[in-house]
Amino acid sequence: MPPTLSSLSTSDVLLRIGLALLAGLVVGFERESHGRAAGLRTTMLACVSSAIAMILSEYLFIHASESATPWRPDPARLAAGILTGMGFLGAGTIIREGHLVRGITTAAVLWYVTILGLAFGSGHIQLGLIGMGIVLIALFLLPVIEGRINNDWYGTVVVTAAMDAFADRDVRQQIETLPIRVKKMDIEYDLEQKRKTICCQIKFQRLDELSASQEVVRRLRSLPGVLKVKWS
Repeated sequence: MPPTLSSLSTSDVLLRIGLALLAGLVVGFERESHGRAAGLRTTMLACVSSAIAMILSEYLFIHASESATPWRPDPARLAAGILTGMGFLGAGTIIREGHLVRGITTAAVLWYVTILGLAFGSGHIQLGLIGMGIVLIALFLLPVIEGRINNDWYGTVVVTAAMDAFADRDVRQQIETLPIRVKKMDIEYDLEQKRKTICCQIKFQRLDELSASQEVVRRLRSLPGVLKVKWS
């Protein structure tokens, strides 16, 4: 059981803040080493600030309970407000680059270290340490396992060619002779330039990306009248 505020000494406060600081630094180091938007300083500040907020919330609750005023603050309201505010900070780390979305893990990390700070700040040291162990496994061990999983990836192949160079279905046929599936195909005709642009949304296995991209580009460039092939 966490100590009550009346018995909360300076050493207790320093222990809670110190553990939150350690958790923020360890998790932030992993994000910083990968060049993410929220790195060492951001995760440390998020974790420590939430711990301080929980300590402050306890102070307010006990102080109001011991006073003669009818005001009875809810210590959980401050924590709820912190998590809501963290949603805005986490959203700022999510970036869309073409068909890829980056920063979701960083946003989740910010939300997670905030909860760790709340746990340490409220005196639930054991719970916070368990949570810290789980996040270390997720960030340092699981990426090794994920790298061995041949999961589905998605991409785009864009072919620019002369208007009457070949039948449009030839592009799909050339792509699907490989272990690649065409999910969607859009065709745009430029009558003035007498060109057509065929855009294919494709699905393939992640570990096959390099060999598949090279083979797709080679096959499509061999079609008559092709001006440009782009894989993204």
